Amino acid sequence: MNDGETRRVRRRNVLVGVVVSAKMQKTVVVAVERLVRHPLYRKTMKRTSTFMAHDEKGARKGDRVRIAETRPLSRHKRWQVEEIVSRALVTEADELPAAMA
Repeated sequence: MNDGETRRVRRRNVLVGVVVSAKMQKTVVVAVERLVRHPLYRKTMKRTSTFMAHDEKGARKGDRVRIAETRPLSRHKRWQVEEIVSRALVTEADELPAAMA
């Protein structure tokens, strides 16, 4: 890089979604909903995309999280949990394993 050159920094994509699976170590699956208009009928439809995200914050299933795009961390992970926006409501039935309930 020369003195005259400036390196362009790309703004990372940021999405908000709900954790649907937190069974892996330091990885969560986040579902992000978006609204899409049908090209012919013009009806607004809900579409869901799922992303695997690196999680150092300790997010649990049902939490609403903000994820940011990052370099490839593994075969499927290209997102990282930036912050936990809101925690899920946890009931006693959710805490107990399936064999105990």
